[in-house]
Amino acid sequence: MRRLLHILFWSVIAAAFIGPGTVTTAASSGARFGFSLLWALLFSTVACLVLQEASARVTVVSGRTLARAIRERFRRGAMGLLVVLMVLGAIVLGCAAYEAGNILGSVAGASLKTGISPRLLTLVIGFSAGLLLFLGTTQTVARILGVLVAFMGVAFLVTAVLIKPPLVALVKGTLVPTLPPGSSLLVLGLIGTTVVPYNLFLGSGIAAGQKLGELRFGLSVAIILGGIISKGIQVVGTAIASTFSFQTLSIALSQQLGEWAAVFFAIGLFAAGFSSAVTAPLAAAITAQGLFDSAKHEKWRERSWRYRGIWLAVLATGVFFGIIDVRPVPAIIIAQALNGMLLPFVAIFLFLVVNDRPLMGDRGINGLLSNVLMSVVVAVTIVLGVSKTAQAVTSAVGLPAPTERVLLVASAAIAVAIAACLARVAIRRRR
Repeated sequence: MRRLLHILFWSVIAAAFIGPGTVTTAASSGARFGFSLLWALLFSTVACLVLQEASARVTVVSGRTLARAIRERFRRGAMGLLVVLMVLGAIVLGCAAYEAGNILGSVAGASLKTGISPRLLTLVIGFSAGLLLFLGTTQTVARILGVLVAFMGVAFLVTAVLIKPPLVALVKGTLVPTLPPGSSLLVLGLIGTTVVPYNLFLGSGIAAGQKLGELRFGLSVAIILGGIISKGIQVVGTAIASTFSFQTLSIALSQQLGEWAAVFFAIGLFAAGFSSAVTAPLAAAITAQGLFDSAKHEKWRERSWRYRGIWLAVLATGVFFGIIDVRPVPAIIIAQALNGMLLPFVAIFLFLVVNDRPLMGDRGINGLLSNVLMSVVVAVTIVLGVSKTAQAVTSAVGLPAPTERVLLVASAAIAVAIAACLARVAIRRRR
């Protein structure tokens, strides 16, 4: 029973990364490339587990959240202030962008089969998320979202199983990496939608009081289950043969499996959006708390106006975009792009923190295997960040988008240069 509670508690991480962005990206990849990109979700699940374990370990071993550890280790002079402001801005801005997609995705799921006005649904969902955050403690919210993830998982996985995907294609797509023409950037998107920067601060913030062994068990099972649900969404996406949208996928499921399948998809999409609509504001508040609070004053405790003001601002952003009737899929894609730009910064800071011997001690500092795995993940996040930034810049100035080959080669070169600098800094901090 105790282990089940740990899994339920850490399912908040799965609730955070399986949002409308995951539904959009995973289902789109299934619609365009069938089962051939399932391996990307396997990699992204492993990457998510590596980074989330490291961020939670920081709290358990050092007694400091990731945000506070960053503040303390990079606090000197103007550079220290710049780091704190960059982390705060990145996470709060990222959460606000995600919140818009979360609210819109949840509304899209609820409106698929109810016919209720999207604006009314936006207000109801926003109020419900705010009420849960206002009345519940972090522990309570985590467990409630764990139950919601279970319902979401059932909805997507049952639908995926009844599509009857070919077993050989599933196994091959999962274990044999391939890059069909035009799929490279979508592969990065699948990684970016699973490895979410604000989740690292959320996982670290709720790890206080946990034992390292129990934490690793609950976190591992929860993230693996989340990865399986994401794969189920990707399989569900293979049901569509046209351009992806929530509506076209719902229609395709109705035609192939019956009306009940479309209802299950709507429930899963609503659950994905609502659970993430709670975790994004929560993560922003926990990050601000770690950056600005102190053990002596505790001005940022959960019931304080500062803490509540942060999550309320993020939640209000999502509600605002829902009320003005922004189309959900483009908003979600924009949030995914922003995530790709922010992720490298957070991953680099985390890598430096877990290789800081004075902070982590001999028991908590990264070992050789952990560093190899984290190095690969950090390099991929840099490639992802450079690619997304280049796409955003060229789009903003009206230039033609660079080809996938140019993007990947340039991103890989930058990743190697940054990795070399990181290795030197990490070796110095480990001494």
